[in-house]
Amino acid sequence: MLTVMFEAWPDGKGPPYGPMASGLREGTQDLQSVSWAHYGGRTGIWRLIRMFEKFGVKATFCANARALERFPEAARELARQGHEIAGHSYTQDMFLPYMTPAEEQATIRQCAQIIESVSGTKMVGWASPRMTPTPHTARFLIEDGYLWHGDYHDTDLPYVVKESGREIVAIPHSDFTDNRVMRGSPRDFRDVYLDTFNYLYENEPQSVLNLTLHTHFGARPPLAAMLHTILKHMLGHAGVWFPRHDEMARHVLGAA
Repeated sequence: MLTVMFEAWPDGKGPPYGPMASGLREGTQDLQSVSWAHYGGRTGIWRLIRMFEKFGVKATFCANARALERFPEAARELARQGHEIAGHSYTQDMFLPYMTPAEEQATIRQCAQIIESVSGTKMVGWASPRMTPTPHTARFLIEDGYLWHGDYHDTDLPYVVKESGREIVAIPHSDFTDNRVMRGSPRDFRDVYLDTFNYLYENEPQSVLNLTLHTHFGARPPLAAMLHTILKHMLGHAGVWFPRHDEMARHVLGAA
């Protein structure tokens, strides 16, 4: 599964991490950080769209709703190309555990409305910022009829979560995303995924590998080159399936 995080921060703010070794004094606006984050919607996402089209694979883009508002043409192109757009909060600093239950539910519903209005596609899955839900998240998603929930770290394979007689598919997240090599070698990202794929292909043929990257970092040329190598290698093997998360969830429900 290809998971792409399409993230945004509030106006005038950037992520709390980045490639610069020296930070600015607290309270200083960091336009480098803001510009670095905007790369995802302005440039990075288009490189990934072209690459996925070349290889004939589809991905799930977990998008902050604010990113879609800022870059609506990217959202529409994702939908046109057949990629899935999932919810990922409004901005990346809006962590669910900091919200009241009412605020959390309202945020999920706000994101669903924005995804549908901007892209024309309906949101059927959710992954929280930091992949950190609350005790209420699964219930809110189940009550609103969602298909999958991507905040699970206790399994290698998707499974069905049941609550109040209804079901949602738990999708495991990756522990090794592109930002793990932010100040290291991009080849580490390539080596981890190639080695893991080769091991699973040989020893666990029914396994799932969730390959995760961010549009504002992993779509830059040094890591995009590694992703190209990874995809080319995987597609050179028989019997490899690249489902979107919603396709995987329907597969799991069909087999349950």
